[in-house]
Order: sequence, then C-alpha cells, then structure tokens
Amino acid sequence: MRHRKAKLQLNRRTSWRKATLTSLAKALLIHQRIKTTKAKAKAVNPLIGKLISLGKNNSLFAKRQAYRILGDHKLVSLLFNDIAPRFSNRIGGYTRILNLGSRRGDNAQLVILALTEIKEKGPKKPKVEVEKKEAQKPEILKEGLPKEQPQEEKKPRAEIAIKEKPPISKKPTKKFLGGLRRIFKKERDSL
Repeated sequence: MRHRKAKLQLNRRTSWRKATLTSLAKALLIHQRIKTTKAKAKAVNPLIGKLISLGKNNSLFAKRQAYRILGDHKLVSLLFNDIAPRFSNRIGGYTRILNLGSRRGDNAQLVILALTEIKEKGPKKPKVEVEKKEAQKPEILKEGLPKEQPQEEKKPRAEIAIKEKPPISKKPTKKFLGGLRRIFKKERDSL
C-alpha cells in the first residue's frame, strides 16, 4: 500500500519526473526566476530548498550530494559560491511563487518561480563606440584619375554572343473538367 507517500507526481513516471525536477532546479539556479506551471513549481520547491541548504553547509560531502542532483560542476560551484551565501541569514523560504494567470491552450495556471534573494544585475555598460577612421582616399587630379595610379589602357571586353530564345507560344490552359471528360468518354463508349 502507498500510505504516507504523498508527493506531486506530475502525471509522469519516476525517471521522467526526476528529470523534469532537476531541469527546473538547474534553470532556477541559473536564471534565478523561471516561468512554469503551478504544479511544477510546487513540486520543485522542496528540491530547491534542499540544494540551498546543502550550499549553506559548504562541505565536500554536501558538494557531492548537490552534484548528484545537478550533475554539473559549474552549477555546483555557482550554488556554493554565489547563491547559498545570499541565504546565510535565512532558515527557509528560499523561493516565492507569483501567480500569472492561466495558459491559453490548456488553461494551466502559470506562475513565476523566483529565488527570494535575487542578485540584482547592474545597468549594462554602454558599448564603447569605436571611431571609424575614414579610408584615406588618393588625391584626385584635375584629369579625374587618381594620383598614385598610372593611367592604364582599357582592354576591350570580349563580347559575349547572346543567343535569343525562340518565342514560346503559350497554349491555353485546359480546364479541369475538360481533361476529365476525355478520361470518361472514349470512342468505344460512344457506339
């Protein structure tokens, strides 16, 4: 019997559900806020809490446990060096769920799942405009030729003989039913 095994199954088998939850957790750690359905957000919430608690522990064993879930060394280092220190004063409640409304196609409730301590991105630095140096143009004499270039003799271009295509006589397009009449009406049928 399945007593005391309550969890959100998301209508998926075990491996598919685990893959969905880990991909949602990875996306949340990378982007700090994701748009998903309410059921998926509620299902991934405990996993995120576990990962951030492991990050606050900051031991080798905790890093190995986090790697077991995330499967990416860069993401584990991001979790332990950047995300978990932001939550050092907080005991729980690492995420928040903000309602967006329902999706048009299947009427699923959409939410934004976000970390409560979001690292604010500073304003983007304006791109340094590279001054384009104008190409040095050769001085033009009164004659109209560049100073540096000697006057070259112009070679006559080979004339290409262009063959004229014979005019295409357009035949009147057959009507759709005109072609069908021949199929169904044959000479032997007219007897």
